[in-house]
Amino acid sequence: MNKRIHIPSPVNFILPESYEPRVFSEAEPAVAALIELYERNTAFLIDAFSGLAKGAPIAGRYRAFYPQVGIETTSFGHVDSRLSYGHVTSPGLYTTTVTKPQLFRHYLVEQLNLLMRNHQVPVVVSESETPIPLHFAFGEGAHVEAAASGLVDMPLRDLFDTPDLTTTDDEIANGEYEPRPGEPHPLAAFTAQRIDYSLARLSHYTATSATHFQNFVLFTNYQFYIDEFCAYARKLMAEGGGGYTAFVEPGNVITLPGHSEPEGGVSVGRLPQMPAYHLKMKGHAGITMVNIGVGPSNAKTITDHIAVLRPHAWLMLGHCAGLRNSQRLGDYVLAHAYMREDHVLDDDLPVWVPIPALAEVQLALEDAVEEITGYEGFELKRIMRTGTVATIDNRNWELRDQRGPVKRLSQARAIALDMESATIAANGFRFRVPYGTLLCVSDKPLHGELKLPGMATAFYKTQVRQHLQIGIRALQKLGAMPKETLHSRKLRSFFETAFQ
Repeated sequence: MNKRIHIPSPVNFILPESYEPRVFSEAEPAVAALIELYERNTAFLIDAFSGLAKGAPIAGRYRAFYPQVGIETTSFGHVDSRLSYGHVTSPGLYTTTVTKPQLFRHYLVEQLNLLMRNHQVPVVVSESETPIPLHFAFGEGAHVEAAASGLVDMPLRDLFDTPDLTTTDDEIANGEYEPRPGEPHPLAAFTAQRIDYSLARLSHYTATSATHFQNFVLFTNYQFYIDEFCAYARKLMAEGGGGYTAFVEPGNVITLPGHSEPEGGVSVGRLPQMPAYHLKMKGHAGITMVNIGVGPSNAKTITDHIAVLRPHAWLMLGHCAGLRNSQRLGDYVLAHAYMREDHVLDDDLPVWVPIPALAEVQLALEDAVEEITGYEGFELKRIMRTGTVATIDNRNWELRDQRGPVKRLSQARAIALDMESATIAANGFRFRVPYGTLLCVSDKPLHGELKLPGMATAFYKTQVRQHLQIGIRALQKLGAMPKETLHSRKLRSFFETAFQ
């Protein structure tokens, strides 16, 4: 009889060898230590699981911990605060758990360098008290349950730590986290387990690895934009790349500079819910474009997850309903305020919180429109309006009594209506990611101007390419800005984490 015996209480924890905290005065070796510790602890869990799956006897419960990095400062001394991050606000102990340090290597080196430069203190690398869930130790593409045929009589959670959604939340980012007496303050907005959760969801929703995501992101609600982006990226690759190092499509299909056909990955038979495409550049300085589909729920979902990668900016390019009689189909709308009737973020960011326009992003978008269209100054008003964009959660709002909605839209001075822009801007505000919106008027429901099929085809052919080029040019402008200019302090609250 070959039946597993349940582990008796008290539990016998089997751990990797104890790791003594290490002190570093330079960022590069500190991050190397984080990578070494993380790889050691995840390998311990994977090896233990593999052995049990092959029939090894159960000796207890297997556990390994996330790495942790921290600093301690005793001074209120003034620091170089031109950047909105890279420093702590008061004396104390600050820590954060770390996952996938190889993926975040460049980011971690930058953040730790800033901390040590600003506070003149070393950083400490140690093991945290947060267990690594087995599922996250395996990383992308792993099917833990499918590989556990040798463990059918024993639930995985009896042998290993599994994801704990009761502690995977956005309390830090939302400004709601309060350390208990004696606890350290958070050094970063996201904990390791929160990041791991999002990395897994990103792969699921976009069918591309998190390693391919770039720091400048375009969101759209139409496949037409993706088709145009793919054509643009493939042409760039065929002509040598133009400074970009690869183009990646769902299934991690990779096209390299100088090639017109992909050389790696497996093309997906069916597109995922929110497919992502990546025009890569060294240092993640390229452009990622995601088709988020329609609706505020999708907009929140994808930005919740991309936020853990700490991008430098994201923009919404999509279609909207024009609300003014003076607008024409094909005109652009540059949002400078948002009317939030999407409701998906009400519990995380109350509607009374204003979502400001960011001058750096607004100027980049306006300059890009001028460059691509050829209109300048007062003439730009012929094709673009700046004003309030209203985002709603009811696509068929026109079928209800319009008096209430129309009154609210008029009082808000709204010039356009969509289902994603305010959600993306609000999550950018919440997660301290610079954001912006440039929409294209595709219909005018209040004035009886709805696209017929033939009109729609002609509209998309003539307008999508120009709109996309404007978005790409705007991101290139943002990428050329100094970080202290792009990452505005207006997105930071009274008590902020030190990491960007």
